[in-house]
Amino acid sequence: MTQYQIGVVVGSLRRESFNRKLANGVIRLGPPEFAFRELEIGDQPLYNQDTDRDQPEAVKRLKSEIRECQGILFVTPEYNRSMPGVLKNALDNASRPYGDSAWAGKPCGIMGVSSGQIGTACAQQHLRDSLAYLDMPVLGQPEVYITFSDELINADGSIGAGSRDFLKGWMDRFAAWVKLHAT
Repeated sequence: MTQYQIGVVVGSLRRESFNRKLANGVIRLGPPEFAFRELEIGDQPLYNQDTDRDQPEAVKRLKSEIRECQGILFVTPEYNRSMPGVLKNALDNASRPYGDSAWAGKPCGIMGVSSGQIGTACAQQHLRDSLAYLDMPVLGQPEVYITFSDELINADGSIGAGSRDFLKGWMDRFAAWVKLHAT
């Protein structure tokens, strides 16, 4: 059986992040041949083109970890109707210098949870725009925009009964997407 390494990028730095809880819960629904690893983005320096020739160690590490993955799962909140700055910064750092993007060709999926009624729809659309430019095949359907509730994540960290079937179905589609596009 082929093993797939999946990088998980959580767009929130908050210790008790709803999105980190969602990521940790949903990876439990993944197939046995998928190994998930959160990719640290909180240590990335602000992108500066002056460092393209000699990137900081944190950027080199992130790029190396991305390259080891066959797929990427983005789990992001929405800040001011867009993706968080830390996520955009990670995209920029790991895609530079031009022609040396670690993201290129990596199949990916997006989901997010928010306390707001539209979930993370605007953030995800902005993220999709960037991922298209970065040449990342993005799973289109089903879309996952979740409004946080206490029933979403059980005390043991698993996905609650009300969302489990939907998110298991999404994970099955994501797994098939990665298998189709992974190189």
